Amino acid sequence: MSYSTADPSPPVTLDDVRGAQKMLSGVARVTAMEGSRHLSQLVGAPVHLKCENLQRTGSFKLRGAYVRIAGLLPEERAAGVVAASAGNHAQGVALASSLLGVHATVFMPKAAPLPKISATQEYGAEVRLHGQVVDETLAAAQEYAAGTGAVFIHPFDHPDIIAGQGTVGLEILEQCPEVRTIVVGIGGGGLAAGIAVAVKALRPDVRIVGVQAEGSAAYPPSLAAGHPVAIENPATMADGIKVGRPGEVPFRIIRELVDEVRTVTEDQLSAALLLCLERAKLVVEPAGASPVAALLSGLGDVEGPVVTVLSGGNVDPVLLQRVLRHGMAAQGRYLAVRLRLTDRPGVLATLLGVLSAADANVLDVSHVRTDPRLGITEAEVELHLETKGPAHCAEVGQALRAAGYTVID
Repeated sequence: MSYSTADPSPPVTLDDVRGAQKMLSGVARVTAMEGSRHLSQLVGAPVHLKCENLQRTGSFKLRGAYVRIAGLLPEERAAGVVAASAGNHAQGVALASSLLGVHATVFMPKAAPLPKISATQEYGAEVRLHGQVVDETLAAAQEYAAGTGAVFIHPFDHPDIIAGQGTVGLEILEQCPEVRTIVVGIGGGGLAAGIAVAVKALRPDVRIVGVQAEGSAAYPPSLAAGHPVAIENPATMADGIKVGRPGEVPFRIIRELVDEVRTVTEDQLSAALLLCLERAKLVVEPAGASPVAALLSGLGDVEGPVVTVLSGGNVDPVLLQRVLRHGMAAQGRYLAVRLRLTDRPGVLATLLGVLSAADANVLDVSHVRTDPRLGITEAEVELHLETKGPAHCAEVGQALRAAGYTVID
């Protein structure tokens, strides 16, 4: 393990992670490691999925939160803890505090999904809704900490948090001792930093690849600058890794120990989430699917076995529905067509018959007769179809043209 000579003392050590593992015994689950034949064939090497989406509270966040709160002094515990989060960290802090008998106040954005708010309350925390974005919520939580003496539990920028998350790395080495590549999503960097500390200390030959969403990728410019750099208006569906600035402590570790940081697009995230659901039968949130998205985008020559960390599964059902539709569209499994027809009885039924013969499933039909662009005997039809992929989309288009229809767009 090597660190910058400017500050040679490591902020987190292997002993810290091992101590966290003992502390978490009986608290955090040793989550399953599942093989993926589909991804293995795609990559050309064995691929395993580390299922932290099956962790208590639905993500790895319980690990770090419990270690951090368990390490507080008695007088600090008596003052309570406070956190700010849109979901996973909130639930981790809530459950950890409940298990340790500490009062927790969690600030969440007003637009936080109702299932995440309800889960945080059910785990025992007092929830306060504040602000429209996490930055506003974070400021409110820090103001509360300053005014009440409650200990602020940062989601990633603390050595105890990183040590707790690093237990995922120890489990990977125990479950897949021959691992050669680990792929993990990065937001603030706590999980990737913790895994890197544990794995590089025991297996410096293992390649660690971090993954960020393209619209919220603060690490590439930060690594280029040599210090954390904030990006403006981070935007991604993967709210679990939607962080505008790396944490100081995890950045220092990632800079030294993580071999590469890559970015993935929203289309790749959608496709990865869909793949996890269809092929692995696992519900994974977009942030948790980011390592799979990196494999789908192509990592070049990958040395296997590869372990991808599915960091969480707390996805809002409304978002899941949108993401799945987006993922299917990205894979060419949705087709939207617009046609102009003669407005007479039976024409629409004939069109639907052509589509049925082409084995296209009609999801939605919009039939317009009153648009001023249309002639007095014309109607316009827009159809949304479910197809079997790009090749089938082409076949449907050919069937429409063969039947004499002209596709407008």
